[in-house]
Amino acid sequence: MTKVLVAAALYNACFGVLAGLAPKMTLTWLGFLDPSSREQALWQCIGMIVGVYGVAYWFAARAPLRHWPVVLAGLLGKLFGPIGFVSSAANGVMPWRTGFIILSNDIVWWIPFSLILIASARVHKRIAE
Repeated sequence: MTKVLVAAALYNACFGVLAGLAPKMTLTWLGFLDPSSREQALWQCIGMIVGVYGVAYWFAARAPLRHWPVVLAGLLGKLFGPIGFVSSAANGVMPWRTGFIILSNDIVWWIPFSLILIASARVHKRIAE
């Protein structure tokens, strides 16, 4: 569990720094042909949010079962992110080809985060009994 959260922390921190410091480069790499300054600013905000989650995962890694709310918040974001992407792509706001990033940002974390939450629920249930 600790290794999963450390990996998530490092991934999110790297993603956040890259999106925050090089928004035009990352958006172009994702398939936006000529990202506007507005798109770049929004991307920087997303990078900031992702980076902040990285800090939370880093601290949650010290005691994953105790810090299950951080893992739950992360999992919810990783569930709702793809929903938002599909909606945006279906409405022509985002190019479909950017969807590959959903794999590394979201889907890859579904099972490990779910397993941490299940383990935490089992431990807390035993403590409550």
